[in-house]
Amino acid sequence: MDYKKTKADTTTVSRNVDMLANETGNIYETVMILGKRSNQIASELKEELNQKLSEFASYTDNLEEVFENREQIEISKFYERLPKPTLIATQEYVENGIYHRNPLKDSRKMNF
Repeated sequence: MDYKKTKADTTTVSRNVDMLANETGNIYETVMILGKRSNQIASELKEELNQKLSEFASYTDNLEEVFENREQIEISKFYERLPKPTLIATQEYVENGIYHRNPLKDSRKMNF
């Protein structure tokens, strides 16, 4: 998914807990789903940022060659302005964009 085009808010938004828990029936299960998805998003964003910044890596340690790289600063600022992974995950959940299942609930259905 392209996180740069997400409709997630960049600031904290109060949410109706009952509305979030409607699908699972349990707010704690919903929080775990959101937590796992936000960890996935954070690792993907970090990996993408590291790949872009690795292009600017200097392999020589010479103090005279240390300078401010404008492009590198702009890339870092862009990623800082993106919504936080938890906000992106919550927006995906609200829009039914997260696939999740609970194996315990699935096994109980099969036994009955």
